[in-house]
Amino acid sequence: MPEHWMLLLGLALAGWIFYDGMQVRERALRAGRDYCRNIGVQFLDDTVSRQRTGFARDATGTLRIRRMYSFEFTSDGERRYTGEIVMLGSRVAGVQAQLHRILH
Repeated sequence: MPEHWMLLLGLALAGWIFYDGMQVRERALRAGRDYCRNIGVQFLDDTVSRQRTGFARDATGTLRIRRMYSFEFTSDGERRYTGEIVMLGSRVAGVQAQLHRILH
């Protein structure tokens, strides 16, 4: 009987990790779109790609899951550039973009 509880607990934990990851990815996607709109470039492919996952401490010292996502954008319609979004827990810790060509 105890093995069944451990299995159920493991499945519940896996489900929570999956659900939480999807919500964080949606926040990262929104952050990438907003960032591109704010700097006047076009967000490409309407997606972000998780690059790394680990742990880091937030400003209060609490240990959080740190996820890094990449995205692509264009400033001139010809070249693709990359950007990066860092999520700490469910919050956006930072967004940055590769140096790119600016059209006047």
